[in-house]
Amino acid sequence: MKCIFNWSGGKDSALALYYCLQNPEIEIAYLVTTINYAADRISMHGVRTELLIQQAASIGIPLYQIRLAEMPGMEEYDEVMRHHLSIFKNEGVTHSIFGDIFLQDLKDYRDARLSEAGLTGIYPLWKRDTRQLISEFLNLGFGTVIACTQQRLERILGREISRELIDSLPDDVDVCGENGEFHTFTYKGPIFKNEIAYKTGDKVFKEYKAPKNADDSCISSTDEIPAGFWYCDLLPA
Repeated sequence: MKCIFNWSGGKDSALALYYCLQNPEIEIAYLVTTINYAADRISMHGVRTELLIQQAASIGIPLYQIRLAEMPGMEEYDEVMRHHLSIFKNEGVTHSIFGDIFLQDLKDYRDARLSEAGLTGIYPLWKRDTRQLISEFLNLGFGTVIACTQQRLERILGREISRELIDSLPDDVDVCGENGEFHTFTYKGPIFKNEIAYKTGDKVFKEYKAPKNADDSCISSTDEIPAGFWYCDLLPA
C-alpha cells in the first residue's frame, strides 16, 4: 500500500515510523509536515525547518511541507488539507499514517477527513500503553529532546527524555505527552542514517488561545481556552 506519513519530528512519529519501516507491505511516499510559514518552523512544536530537513534526509524519505498560518481556522485548515490529500490521492496514495495513541476525538476527525478524500488512516501506536511505548523508544536507542512544554512544565524544557525524567513527571502528565503536555524533536535512533546534531538556544514563552478538541499541530476553533507554552529554540550544531 502506498502511504503518506504525517511526520511531526517528535518521538511518537519516530516510533510509529520505525514500526512501519518493518512492514514490507507499506510504501511511504512522503513524510508530510505542517509548517508555520511566518516562523518557518514545525507547527506547534516550534522546531526550525532546517532541522526537519536534516531529519528527512537522514531517514531517506522525501519531505512534503504543507505551509499554514500560525493558527488557521478550521475551515482554512480543512480546505488546505483537502487540496493536498487530493494531490496524494491522484499520485496513488491510499493510506495516511499517524502517531496518535489515544485521543479518540482527534482520530475520528482525521478519519472523517481522510474518508472524504478516499484515503484510510493507519495508527501503529493506537491504544498502546504510553509507559510501555516510551520504554521501548528508549530501548531501541532513540534520542529526543523536549522542544515545547505547557507553562507548568518549564523545568523539563530543553532536556533529553530519559527514564529519570519520565519518573519525575507529575502523576497527571502523560509520559508521552499525548494530551499536549510537551512536544519533542528526535535526533537519533534506528530510523536515521546519522544523528542530527543540535544545540539548545533561547527559551521563549508564548500565550495562545488553544482549541479544546482539535489537531494540536495547527487547528484553531471558536471553542478556545487560554494556554501558555514554553519553547526552546533548537539550533543546528
